[in-house]
Amino acid sequence: MSFPVLPARKGAMTGLGAVFRPQLPPERLRAVARVADETGLDELWLWEDCFLEGGVSTAAAALAWTERVRVGIGLLPVPLRNVAVTAMEAASLERMFPGRAVLTVGHGVQDWMGQVGARAASPLGLLGEHLDALRALLRGERLSVRGRYVRLDDVALDWPPPRPVDILAGATGPRTLRLSGEKADGTLLTSATPADGVRRARELIEEGRRSAGRTGAHRIVVYLLTATGAGAESRLRAELAAEGLASVPDLGVAGDAEAVAEAVRRLAEAGADTVVLQPTADEPDPESFVRFAAEQVAPLIR
Repeated sequence: MSFPVLPARKGAMTGLGAVFRPQLPPERLRAVARVADETGLDELWLWEDCFLEGGVSTAAAALAWTERVRVGIGLLPVPLRNVAVTAMEAASLERMFPGRAVLTVGHGVQDWMGQVGARAASPLGLLGEHLDALRALLRGERLSVRGRYVRLDDVALDWPPPRPVDILAGATGPRTLRLSGEKADGTLLTSATPADGVRRARELIEEGRRSAGRTGAHRIVVYLLTATGAGAESRLRAELAAEGLASVPDLGVAGDAEAVAEAVRRLAEAGADTVVLQPTADEPDPESFVRFAAEQVAPLIR
């Protein structure tokens, strides 16, 4: 089952999610995932940041511990994976948990890729080849490819997913945003993207879609750095400063449910289909953060 993806418009239904940050120990995931499931949160997103936690392993565990919440991986760095392995894992998750796993692929952080000997000379070229092959394998096609990075000889999945699987691309720069429009089914934007950035990203994505003659829906997911509760404003400011983003206007939100909901609405009106609340790295109570998103913020944006 592929979940619906609609062009963003004012007044459209907005999906809401929350991030389980990998700065938390992996054994903490079970409790957070269960809160997300029980409270009716749309999506729980996980990160594969080097060298913290694996994206597919944590996603599989979260899916097994829950019944209904979608689990997103944002994102799998393609330099670390042979595309056949990515396809096998995506297909397995889809067959075991139909419609609930949301996979995103991307360049990865180039310094990290260099640390493990996987830095590509052309990250954009690698991502494009990976997306083409991954989506074809998941459609059940048999491939022989001799690209610059992707090389396959008569490869097909024995257990392809029975229904279409949407693959998102993580993107920030203009070239990657256009590539995502050309080759991916959706785009993931980081928390460094204000509302104006979402508008510009959608324009660039649409340019890519037009150039490729694509007419289907394309989902845009954006993280929103969020702090609530005691010391929220100071925690938000400290994290933005640590990320070198203190001078960027309109990034993140600190405050109560209404303040957060208003920030979500601004991103939705700018073109986001799903907004994922990203807690600060020092969030003192991740379970309560997820409960806050589902029980206090979500009703205000429906």
